[in-house]
Amino acid sequence: MRLKNGSRVIIVGGGPSGSFTALHLLAQAARLNLEILITILEARDFSQPGPGGCNKCAGILSSGLVRNLERLQLQLPEDVIQSELDTYILHGDEFQLPIQLPEPRRRIISIYRGGGPHRGILPSPRSFDHWLLQQAQLRGAEVCKSRARSIKFDPDPRVLTAHEEYKPELVVLATGVNSRIELDPALGYRFPTTEVMAQDEIPLPSGQRDNIVHIFFDHPAGLIFGGLIPKNQYANISLLGHHLPSDAMQQFLNYNGIRSILPERTVSLCGCAPRVSVSPAQGYFSDQFVAVGDAAVTRLYKDGIGSAFITAEAAAITAVQHGISKSDFAVGYQSACRRIAIDNFYGKLLFRLWDFLRSSPLLRKIWMKAIQAEAGLPPSKRIHTFILWGMFSGDESYQTMFWKLSSLPAFASLLRGIIQPGGD
Repeated sequence: MRLKNGSRVIIVGGGPSGSFTALHLLAQAARLNLEILITILEARDFSQPGPGGCNKCAGILSSGLVRNLERLQLQLPEDVIQSELDTYILHGDEFQLPIQLPEPRRRIISIYRGGGPHRGILPSPRSFDHWLLQQAQLRGAEVCKSRARSIKFDPDPRVLTAHEEYKPELVVLATGVNSRIELDPALGYRFPTTEVMAQDEIPLPSGQRDNIVHIFFDHPAGLIFGGLIPKNQYANISLLGHHLPSDAMQQFLNYNGIRSILPERTVSLCGCAPRVSVSPAQGYFSDQFVAVGDAAVTRLYKDGIGSAFITAEAAAITAVQHGISKSDFAVGYQSACRRIAIDNFYGKLLFRLWDFLRSSPLLRKIWMKAIQAEAGLPPSKRIHTFILWGMFSGDESYQTMFWKLSSLPAFASLLRGIIQPGGD
C-alpha cells in the first residue's frame, strides 16, 4: 500500500492538524517528484468571530512551534500575532510570583483560532487557523467546504459528506476531540479520554500590560490552573480542572485574587466549555487510515498546536516515504505518538507534585525561598524558575523538567531555601 502519482488523500478537518498534514504531505511528495491530490474537508469558516469560526482553544504558540513553522517556510504574519508573552505571574493565597522569559530567543505568542470573540468589535482579529488553511491551499491542497459525516471501509476507504462520496487511497482524521464523526467499527478507533475546561473572552482590563499572563490555582474546587491570557485588546480566560462545576467561570471571577486585576463588572464576550484530550486515542492508525493531532495524541494541557505539527509531520513522512498500511504506520508513526504519551506521563507527575507542594504551607515557603535565591543566578541555573515557566507556557518537555527537578542542583536550591534567614 503506497501513494503513487494521482493518489488521493482526504483530510477530515481543516484545523492546524489537518493543515499541517496537507503541508507536510505536499512537501514530502515534492521531494520525490510525486503528484498527489489532497482534499481537506472543513465546513467552518475560521475567519468568522465566535463559535462558528473558533476551534475552542486558549491560543498560545510555543517557541518550538514558531521554529517549526520556519521549517515549512511559513512566516507568521504580524496581524495574526495578538501579543508577545514574556512574563507569567503565579497568584496564590499568600504569594505573587513573576516568572520571566528564560531566554530572549524564545517566543511565546498568543493568537486567535477564529475571528475573535462573538461580541467583539470590528475589525475582527485575523485567525491563525484561517491563515494556516490558506497556506495549505496556496501550496496545492483543495479545500472543500463540507462536513464529513462518516468514514467507511468495504474494504477500501470511503468518505461520505451530505452530497459527495470520496474514494481516497488514504484518509487522515484531523477533527480534534470537539467534533465527532461516524467511523467504521472495523477500524477499532476510540477517541481519547477528555476533560472539560471552561473558557471566556473579555476586554483586556484598562492598565493591564499585554505581555503578562496571570495564573491562578485556588478556586473553584477541582481547578488545576486558570489563566488570564492577553490577546491585544482582549483577554482569554481558560480554566482547566477535574470535574469543574457548571458555574466554574463565575466562581473563578468572584475569587478575590483575580478581582484585583479585573474590573468589578467584567463583560463576557464569548464563553464555551470545550473538551481537552488527556490520553491517547485507541486504534489511531490502520490500513489507509491515520489520525493526527488531538484525534491521536496531544501534549497534556499545553502546546496542542505543537503536537499537531509533530504528529502531522510523522504521519506524512511515513505515508510518502514508506507506505500507508497499518504496519507502515506502526513502524514510522507510532513512535512519534508514543514519545508524546511518555512525555505526558512525566507531566502528570509534575502536576501532582505541584498540587502536593501547594497543599503544604511549609513546602510552599521553602520552595518560594528557593526561587527567590535563584534570582541572582544566571538564567541557565534558575532550575525551579525554568520548570515553572515550562509547565505553564508549554515551552519545554515535561520529561526535561522532571529530570531537572530530580537533579542535585534542584535539591541544593531547595536546601538554600531552608537555611536562608527567615526560612523554616
